[in-house]
Amino acid sequence: MDTITPAPRDTGWTIDSWRNCPIKQVPTYPDQGALEAMEARLTKYPPLVFAGEARNLKAALARAASGQAFVLQGGDCAESFGDFTANVIRDTFRVLLQMAVVLTFGGRMPVVKLGRMAGQFAKPRSSDTESLGEVTLPSYRGDIINGPDFTAASRTPDPARMEFGYFQSAGTLNLLRAFASGGYADLHQVHRWNLDFVANSPLAERYQDLATRIDETLGFMAACGLTSADTPQIRETDFYTSHEALLLPYEQALTRQDSTTGEYYACSAHFLWIGDRTRQADGAHVEFMRGIRNPIGMKVGPSMQADDLLRIMDVLDPENEPGRLTLIARMGADKVADKLPPLLRAVKAAGRTPVWMCDAMHGNGITTAAKVKTRRFDAIMAELRGFFDAHEAEGTVAGGAHLEMTGQNVTECVGGARGLSEEDLGARYETFCDPRLNAEQSLELAFYLAEGLKNRRAGRAAK
Repeated sequence: MDTITPAPRDTGWTIDSWRNCPIKQVPTYPDQGALEAMEARLTKYPPLVFAGEARNLKAALARAASGQAFVLQGGDCAESFGDFTANVIRDTFRVLLQMAVVLTFGGRMPVVKLGRMAGQFAKPRSSDTESLGEVTLPSYRGDIINGPDFTAASRTPDPARMEFGYFQSAGTLNLLRAFASGGYADLHQVHRWNLDFVANSPLAERYQDLATRIDETLGFMAACGLTSADTPQIRETDFYTSHEALLLPYEQALTRQDSTTGEYYACSAHFLWIGDRTRQADGAHVEFMRGIRNPIGMKVGPSMQADDLLRIMDVLDPENEPGRLTLIARMGADKVADKLPPLLRAVKAAGRTPVWMCDAMHGNGITTAAKVKTRRFDAIMAELRGFFDAHEAEGTVAGGAHLEMTGQNVTECVGGARGLSEEDLGARYETFCDPRLNAEQSLELAFYLAEGLKNRRAGRAAK
């Protein structure tokens, strides 16, 4: 891969044209010289992902846009430098595999597995500062920018953190690739984990039927000679990485020109998205993202108007390429029925075919009387149901789910089959940012989704 000439598909874009645009959610680095030196250093490092992998993901997302696949995107709210262990990575990967097996069986279609992993280090904030008593410091913006401790030293943005984030992402990707291709993702192994979950779940009886049918299917495949030893599709899986493209100096430094096509790819992850706070059509984040050739996403919140959405889509995906653009709706359980359908109608009427996904997390945050941020499992499920119902009514495709979750048994979201209460939150409340579904809640949600996909499939067949 070479560097820095205008992208051939759009001569109005350059790798650094975003620097001439208004920008939001940007940290203030006290030492600009150190920032520039770190950017120059990162431009010389190898890419974390490759253009061919991003193109494969784009093709898979195109199938999801037409209803031939379902996207499961999940992982941490914000990855932590302190949680960089093989066990943490393995456990989140394992739960995503478990969820994917359940969804594949329920939906009778492939599941595109997309982790919020190996780069989800930066977080937008509602305020540039926060105060404790009489002390005011910069807000914590994620480990790639500053630290969570409420001290001046920790909260000062430090460009050296970008290099640490790069190497941690490289280590995470190395382990994920080994898990995906080295036998850990074997369908038989993953289903054994699901059987363990069903046996110990309060909803065991409800899930037993689906688990039994998966088991019977795997047994039938083995009887036909389709085993892990000679069928790679059983032993291996495709797994892609994603994060919010918030810290643009880092993203530019890891952008490379593909030697086979001459096009630019952001090589920090296979898939990047624009947040609800940085989706201005004339803003720096939209400007950067319009020129890279990765599949990209954009969060769509309840304040989005149809005309504005179509205008931004024209900028990000002018050719209406299948798999290029994913719209990630994050309305909130109380708003999805009113706010989502007009957007679906407008996009459909314009002849647009994005992937539509549901982020059922970010619109459903609450704060307890004890000042603890949490989310209610029932509200998450209600938004997912509203999302699928809206697509059913509008004749559009509900293409996937976007979740903040972890493979650890944290106690950050209330509800679920175990009935976690607000009093339980203190047992293992470990997030530095937003509350996440734990392993059991995540898999419980997958069984609910699988039932919904199965029922919708049966409904279409009956028509």
